[in-house]
Amino acid sequence: MRKVLVCGAGGFIGGQLVKKLKKEGCWVRGVDIKHHEFANSPADEFIIGDLTRQEIVEKVLDQPFDEVYQLAADMGGAGYIFTGENDANLMFNSASINLNIIHQAYLKGVKKIFYSSSACIYPAYNQKDPNNPNCAESSVYPAEPDSDYGWEKLFSERLFQAFARNHGMQVRIARFHNVFGPEGTWTGGREKAPAAICRKVAEAEEGGQMEVWGDGLQTRSFLYIDECLEAVERFMNSDFEGPVNIGSEEMISLNDLAKMVMEISGKKLSIYNKPVSYEGVRGRRSDNTLIKSKLGWAPSRPLREGMAKTYEWIAAEVAKTVPV
Repeated sequence: MRKVLVCGAGGFIGGQLVKKLKKEGCWVRGVDIKHHEFANSPADEFIIGDLTRQEIVEKVLDQPFDEVYQLAADMGGAGYIFTGENDANLMFNSASINLNIIHQAYLKGVKKIFYSSSACIYPAYNQKDPNNPNCAESSVYPAEPDSDYGWEKLFSERLFQAFARNHGMQVRIARFHNVFGPEGTWTGGREKAPAAICRKVAEAEEGGQMEVWGDGLQTRSFLYIDECLEAVERFMNSDFEGPVNIGSEEMISLNDLAKMVMEISGKKLSIYNKPVSYEGVRGRRSDNTLIKSKLGWAPSRPLREGMAKTYEWIAAEVAKTVPV
């Protein structure tokens, strides 16, 4: 039986990862600063603790786990990352967590450790054209992420690589591209675009209006949670260290994503493009050349399939908030 530690088990991806590992017969310890918002964790142990504190990390990482998944971070959607108001917390909290985790994993002889980086590490200068962004893994330098969140992720990639190089640790570094699905944050300011758009459509009255930040022509690729977890499993079972993109190559504008959700919902709405100063890069799409080469696989499910499942779940959550 594999013994596994999942850091960030109270988050969206971490929570889904715990479920998958338990189905595979692993013994799982989860840790987070909070419980999952929408689901009870099936972890064998779930510890509430702040991983920025070294004594907490020493408590939860007290043995040579077969695998450690480090997904814990201070994060959120564009409304949290790009305003500049949360930069100190984003950088200090996430860097502290990663420094504590990798050092303790080394001291305890952890066999293999996964680190979830982000597509936000890619240079802003390569993502100005919404139709032709460059997010190949090799394009990351010269570095110029579009946010301090991205700079911290890039630092932590190098941190994990340094421990692998100097101490012979097995690390796996993945750059996630906009992972979404049911049981993810959908309100409160930290939600990401797919969840926010699903919520806005679900809340809107037929014939009404919904808001999309910016001109809506900015493009992204979005990856459904099931394919993300499959990619992580294949990656962990490979001999490749990374970094590697884990994302979809199906790119869509935010306006078209809103129209897709409207079609799924059956509602006819108009779009109001709200001017904002923090919409992020103009274009971003996963380049899957490397993952195809190293793993012989890449995510391939159509976006609409995942958005339909996500909208159904969020619409049900929105309905719970409506007074009877």
